[in-house]
Amino acid sequence: MADAAPSPPPPGWRDHARRGRDRWRRLPLAVRVLLWIIGLILALWLILFITKGRFLKAPFERVMTGQLERQVRVGGDFELYFAPIAIKFRAEGLRIANRPWASRPDLFHADLIDMRIAPLSLIFGDRYRLPWLELRNAAADLEWSRDRQHNTWTLGDPDRKGEPITLPLIRRALLAGTTLRYRDPVMQLATDIRFETAKARDTRFASDLRFAGDGTMRDRPFTLTGGLLSPNETMTGGRNSLALRAVAGATVLEVSGSLPGATELEGSDLRLVTTGPNLSLLFDFLGVAIPDTRRYRFTSALTKAGEEWRFTHLKGRFGDSDLAGRMTVSLPKNRLLIDADLVTRTLDIVDVGPFIGYDPQRLEAQGADGAIETVGGAPRILPDAPLRVEAIRNFDANVRYAVRTIRAPNVPIANAAVTVKLDRSLLTLSPLTFDMSGGHVASDIEIDARRSPVRTRYDIRLAPTPMGRLLARWGVEESGTTGTIKGRVQMTGLGDTLHESLGSANGRIAVILPAGSMWARNVQLSELDVGTFVTKMFAGKLKQPVEINCGLIAFTVRNGVAAADPILIDTKKNVMLGRGGFSFRNERLDLVFRADGKKISLFSGQSPVGVNGWFARPRIDVISPELLARGGAAAALGVAASPLAAVLAFADVGDAKAAACGPVLAGADAQAQRTRGGKPRDDVGRGTTAKDEKGKGSRKEQKSQDRKFLGIF
Repeated sequence: MADAAPSPPPPGWRDHARRGRDRWRRLPLAVRVLLWIIGLILALWLILFITKGRFLKAPFERVMTGQLERQVRVGGDFELYFAPIAIKFRAEGLRIANRPWASRPDLFHADLIDMRIAPLSLIFGDRYRLPWLELRNAAADLEWSRDRQHNTWTLGDPDRKGEPITLPLIRRALLAGTTLRYRDPVMQLATDIRFETAKARDTRFASDLRFAGDGTMRDRPFTLTGGLLSPNETMTGGRNSLALRAVAGATVLEVSGSLPGATELEGSDLRLVTTGPNLSLLFDFLGVAIPDTRRYRFTSALTKAGEEWRFTHLKGRFGDSDLAGRMTVSLPKNRLLIDADLVTRTLDIVDVGPFIGYDPQRLEAQGADGAIETVGGAPRILPDAPLRVEAIRNFDANVRYAVRTIRAPNVPIANAAVTVKLDRSLLTLSPLTFDMSGGHVASDIEIDARRSPVRTRYDIRLAPTPMGRLLARWGVEESGTTGTIKGRVQMTGLGDTLHESLGSANGRIAVILPAGSMWARNVQLSELDVGTFVTKMFAGKLKQPVEINCGLIAFTVRNGVAAADPILIDTKKNVMLGRGGFSFRNERLDLVFRADGKKISLFSGQSPVGVNGWFARPRIDVISPELLARGGAAAALGVAASPLAAVLAFADVGDAKAAACGPVLAGADAQAQRTRGGKPRDDVGRGTTAKDEKGKGSRKEQKSQDRKFLGIF
């Protein structure tokens, strides 16, 4: 039987095909190319969807090994395809090798990793978005090298400098038997955290991601526990609920609130509560050095905006003082920066001590006496706590701090304010200001830890301050006192502690007394003009003010030793002179004050008053050896001649020369001082510490110093 002939094509089919080709050709070239691309993508999508992309296993290992420059292997099943829009990646037995210097062979390994990846996040943005992540028996090893120049998670070129870790944005996760290991030798931080996902008890949530871990920070052990509740899929706009508690000794930190996603911190709404014995122990976990404090408790709202962690509505107490304000922690150019505005309504003076290096535990137990230590049998008050140079190299800071009232019975200070800036180990407290007894103190302190040893520059200025209010606790009364005091301290010292810095300091200290009156019951006694004092006492004129023409109490400081240069106070009836000095090195005082009368007095001791002892325990010696010697001479004259002759031993002929107030008010050194007649004074020697190594005064240095001080008062 013959084969049947093929049926002819329907009439007009060739015309239909030809018209189709003509329409395609009439399309613009760009449109035809775009349609071809779309067709290829759809074909690729279909092939991947059908095969699950299992044939890409070997190319995946090869490409990722080359891109990451470390071996990538998949030991079991492999899937990579679009499902339907998000990219599905599933791998069993995935391993990513670690750097040779790392302590573990794998950066990451997992029995199973199953995740969805938002495709556009691979092209746009700097963080991948994972709507879903499942890990089973996974482990990640995150380590810094010993020099902190490299880490295990910075992929690609092995010589590339280590970058901060950036987590993908994970909306929901399911973890089982998953661990995270972190090591930072420089920060001395080591921690191991375990993650497990369990069904949540709260029906509003689908799962509870629980975590627990432990570790050490600078040899201090800590533990942490917490959980992250993920919302049900049926809930729209659901947020993850976070609860975290970290404990290190007596330091406790609790965080609670909500997150948009499992690792999505942007827009978080959290509350922070932290308590502990010393706030610096908490900041150690950030690698941030702050002054020690007494016991504290703070609460704060916490959220993340961009690259900033924002602590707002911060309030709480440390010791017997309060604190409120806001703080921001960020990483501009991969360097930690702390920016804060803080306010204290009432600051207890004991809580100031740890700021400058005193032991907070000693202050807690002993109060102000806790600032005094015995070293080599001598009391010492300047603190020896070292500046944590290595710690302040890790961060920068810009902190503004204001104090309204300082609770201190013997220190009349209020309205203190300071701006603290730390810029790559250069720490400045500028300006540091406060009000004191009606006057104002402004300071600029620069601590340069970029060099070794640390160099500190002090510039402290006291604006004109009423003597009556400033010296009230020493018996000076405001009524009848019109005199003022102003002064300046300029010094530079080397050392990592306040004691070392001042113990090596060079510079000048000057306090000026312009013309004015001062009422004080003990002034005549301090001048040891017995005749005048007794006369006024019996005449009922003890409350007559002392008239001050001008005065200067100045010291030249060399290698931590301050010598009087000069001490010269000119009053209406007397000229008070001082010699000696004090040492920041051993905190010894050795000063002698002497008053010479401008008119004759038959009962004037004319004997120096000594101020000696230690900074922590000063002594005033009124009965000096000179006075005892003159008393012996008086007794001898009384026996040999008559009682009237004994009076001659205490007579003051009143030959004191009045001071020219110009050099005094300019804060000039002893060599620049003159009598009122214009002659150089021979009763105020230059301080010995103002001499050079050969024992001769450095005139160039002294003239430069004089010019500086002539212009500041």
